Amino acid sequence: MSLLVFGATGQLAVALRRLAYDAQFLDRAAADLTHPEACAAVIRATGPSAVINAAAYTGVDRAEEEEALARLINAEAPGAMARACAELDIPFLHVSTDYVFDGSGHSPWRPDDPIAPINAYGRSKADGEAAVRAAGGPHAILRTSWVFSATGRNFVTTMLQLSECRDVLKVVDDQIGGPTPALSIAETLLQMAGAMKAGQGGGTYHYAGAPATSWKCFARETFATADRAVEVVGIPTSGYPTPAKRPLNSRLDCSALQRDFGISPPDWRLALEDIVKELT
Repeated sequence: MSLLVFGATGQLAVALRRLAYDAQFLDRAAADLTHPEACAAVIRATGPSAVINAAAYTGVDRAEEEEALARLINAEAPGAMARACAELDIPFLHVSTDYVFDGSGHSPWRPDDPIAPINAYGRSKADGEAAVRAAGGPHAILRTSWVFSATGRNFVTTMLQLSECRDVLKVVDDQIGGPTPALSIAETLLQMAGAMKAGQGGGTYHYAGAPATSWKCFARETFATADRAVEVVGIPTSGYPTPAKRPLNSRLDCSALQRDFGISPPDWRLALEDIVKELT
C-alpha cells in the first residue's frame, strides 16, 4: 500500500516513521498546511492508496490569540485533503481530539455524543472534523487524548525535565483522561488504513489509553517508573489558570474501534515503561 503522510517531525509522525518504512512523509517544506489547496494538489499528483494527516496546530493556549491560523491548519487544510482523497476514492485518516467535547459529566464520551468545544483549539478541530465529513469520501476521524512519547514536548518529557530541578510539583488532579502512546496511535492508524483500503470501517472513532487517570496520578506514575523522588501535590484546575479552558472529563469510549477494527485501548502504563527507559 502506497501511503502518504502529512507531517514529519511531530510525535505521531515520528512514531509512524518507525513503523511505515515505505510511506512518503511530507514536512512543511513539501506540504505547508497554511496553503490547503497546495496540500490537496500533492495528493492528486502523488496518487497514493491512502492518506494520513498526522500534522496539526497543537498550541492549545496560543490558539486563543491565533484562532484563524489554528482553523486554517486544523480545519481548512484537512478539508482540502479530504476532498482530494474523495476525488480519488481513497481513504483519508484524520486525527482529532477529546477537546471537541466540553468535558462535562463523568461518563466516557462516545463518538456520536454532541460536541461543544470550550476553547479555540477545540473549535478548530471540530471544524476540521466537519470539513472531512463534508468531503463525502471514505474517511476515518480518530479522536485521541493526552498523547505522549519520547519525542518532543509532552507531559512525560516535561515532568522528567522538571524532576531534574524540583523535589515537589503541583499537578492538576480534577482533569481525567486516558494518556495515549503516540506509537500505539500510529499502529492503530496503519491497521485502520489497511482495513479501509479493503472496504472495512469508516467514520468517527475514539482511541485512548487505559485506565483513565488524572494528570496528578499520571505524574506520580511517571516518577515511580523513572525511580525519581518527587512529591506530587494535587491541585484543582482553578489553581493552575491557563489562557485556554481545559475539559475536566476527557474519558473516551473506544468500543466502536474495537467493533469495527478489533483494536483495543492500550495500557499506557506499559508504554510509559518503554518511554522512560528511552529517555533516562
